[in-house]
Amino acid sequence: MAVSANRLELLQIADAVAREKSIDRMIVIEAMQDAMEKAAKARYGSETEIRVEINPRSGETRMWRLLEIVETVEEPGRQTSLKYAKTKNPSAKIGDFLTEPLPPMEFGRIAAQSAKQVIVQKVRDAERDRMYEEYHGRIGEIVNGTVKRVEYGNVIVDLGRGEAIIRRDELIPREMYRYGDRVRAYIYDVRREQRGPQIFLSRTHPQFMAKLFMQEVPEIYDGIITIRSIARDPGSRAKIAVTSNDSSIDPVGACVGMRGSRVQAVVGELQGEKIDIIPWTDTIADLVVSALQPADVAKVVLDEQAERIEVVVPDEQLSLAIGRRGQNVRLASQLIGWDIDILTEQEESERRQKEFSERSALFMDALDVDEMVAQLLASEGFSSIEELAYIELDEIAAIQGFDEETAGELQTRAVDYLNAIEQAHDDERKALDVADELYEIPGLTAAMLVALGKDGIKTVEDFAGCAADDLVGWSERKDGEVKRFDGTLKGFPVSREEAEEMILSARLKAGWITEADLPAAQHEADAEADAEPAE
Repeated sequence: MAVSANRLELLQIADAVAREKSIDRMIVIEAMQDAMEKAAKARYGSETEIRVEINPRSGETRMWRLLEIVETVEEPGRQTSLKYAKTKNPSAKIGDFLTEPLPPMEFGRIAAQSAKQVIVQKVRDAERDRMYEEYHGRIGEIVNGTVKRVEYGNVIVDLGRGEAIIRRDELIPREMYRYGDRVRAYIYDVRREQRGPQIFLSRTHPQFMAKLFMQEVPEIYDGIITIRSIARDPGSRAKIAVTSNDSSIDPVGACVGMRGSRVQAVVGELQGEKIDIIPWTDTIADLVVSALQPADVAKVVLDEQAERIEVVVPDEQLSLAIGRRGQNVRLASQLIGWDIDILTEQEESERRQKEFSERSALFMDALDVDEMVAQLLASEGFSSIEELAYIELDEIAAIQGFDEETAGELQTRAVDYLNAIEQAHDDERKALDVADELYEIPGLTAAMLVALGKDGIKTVEDFAGCAADDLVGWSERKDGEVKRFDGTLKGFPVSREEAEEMILSARLKAGWITEADLPAAQHEADAEADAEPAE
């Protein structure tokens, strides 16, 4: 069968539009069908149900209307009677649709313009969907583009098959672009918006540096070397921690390259940003020593519960460790994910002396002993009355100058002092109307119950409704800075695991769960802890 010219022309137009817009040919043909349906409805009445089908091989166009078969016809343009339908199709029944072919129609100027608008809109929507799917799947990649224009400091980039934007805060400071400049950036987000998909690029994102190193260092691309962490002060300085899966390959040396060729290629792309490359280790103390380079570290003290590190440096190394405007210690903190406090050896010595004096004063006051005995206890490492009260008597008696009688007297005084404090706390608890049954939850003391009562937690049910964060607090990292939120039991040596066990005990006592639920509840708590984002 010969194909008429207008049919060929229809398919040629569909092919041309599909190629130009990089969309599926069938989407264009479906858009044409929708346009013809709209034009036909304008001719036959908007209430008429019309269907158009274009054969994608021959270009032949078929048009028909659908009439619903009903008992009583109320809308002649949409419905037909069962009696009439049976003359066309003897097997017709109520609820079916009867199809009636319609003759080909000529498009007038207005109908053609309307059809064109439908096609253009459908094609535009398909093009936007195609662009969104393409670039959404490329989040995390580096792309090259040409600067199309600069608006209020934001750079609009032509990627060839779409436009992207680098917002002013995602550009490296003092970086200037003009029309026609080539630019390389990292795709960090793609969003559907009313005016089409928006592709957001960044040159300050830490992963931009990671991808640049992946392009320059084959060992990273092959997975032999892994980038464990990156901290950046864009355009100024960066720290990157790397580790190798092959003991024969030095990760730092591989990233630096022969005479610094590899790292210099990255530095050049980042406008001269200085990059410190350090070997990653799972030992936090060793990692912080490397992260604070070029400063020398004399001592590291870890507080794992608060994820805080205290670093002692020689007096002359303080400014080097902190860095200009705190840059060195800030980047080291971001790299490790822990807060870092820098002290000089002199400051640490003064602090130790202060703590020694405070402990001595505590022992003198609580135990009613003279200064020499108090200082002797402090110098032996006792830091609290609790330690003295519950330690083995032999350990106190072993202190030079003490005997068993003296040790027993000291321990008795320590226990009496703690009992007096406990009684005072219990009186305060009662005044706050905190329930006695909270004592039955293992781990809770009178002092803790006072803190709970001041925070409005006065019954087992109140305590059962708490989360571990409510009790021990939590940390949030934003813009490289860690913000600590205190819990009700701040100041008490309660770990997150201990808090979760207390809460489970309260829920068991309150009847919210049973003994059979405990393993599942514990598993759920562990899963929530594992799912918490790294801080």
